[in-house]
Formats: sequence, structure tokens, C-alpha cells
Amino acid sequence: MTMNRADIEKHVTEVLVDALGVDDSDVTPDATLAGDLGAESIDYLDIVYRLEKKFATPAKPFKVQQGELFPENLMTDPGLVVGGKVTEAGMQLLRDRMPHISLGDFANDPQVTKLSSLFTVKSLCDFVEKKLSA
Repeated sequence: MTMNRADIEKHVTEVLVDALGVDDSDVTPDATLAGDLGAESIDYLDIVYRLEKKFATPAKPFKVQQGELFPENLMTDPGLVVGGKVTEAGMQLLRDRMPHISLGDFANDPQVTKLSSLFTVKSLCDFVEKKLSA
């Protein structure tokens, strides 16, 4: 069964409402997971788990590999972060491994503290849509 974008958005909204305890009206495409919806580090694991359950079918499992959706352990690699900023190697890693996020203005001032603002409801939907079509 193929899911259209509206179905994906509906299911991602359900996942975020359940994982973060937010109202579905708060789950808008531009809402950031951390800033707008209050996600904390432990919540990201729960979101991944819930996405895997929500989008898996008996015919096709939906498995998210470590670091595929969120940049786990990026801050601890000295080749990827220097002085609180993501290096060019780190930026390339983000581009390669996470095409679902838009680097936009972050590329001009890649402060690690701003990294969480890249993860929006839209980027989650983009990730799921791409993964389902693979």
C-alpha cells in the first residue's frame, strides 16, 4: 500500500502528539521539534521508535538506522565540531546523511546550539516519504 503525503503527515502528527504530549494543532509543518514542540534528547529515541512502529508493514519493515534521522554523536567528534561550530566536514556529513533537513541559514553560521532548529515536522515527513519510496 502506497501512502500519499497527507497520510504521512497525519501519521507523523499522531506520532508527535503521542511522543511529546502536544496538541495536534501545534504540529505544523514549520514547527521545530525542540523549540516549538519541546522535544528533548530522550524524546528523539521515542520518536524514532514510534515512527518505526507506525510505518512498518508485514511486507516492508520501516527501520531507522542510527544517525539516519538525527545527527547522533555529532558533537563529540572533534573532526565535525570545533569551537561550538560544525566544520565543513560536519556540514558535508549532514548533507550526505540527512537530505531531509534544510541547512538554509544554518550553513552560514553553523553553531551546534542551532542544530536542533533544523528538525521540523516537515523534515520528519520528508524523511518518512523518502524512506517509504525507497
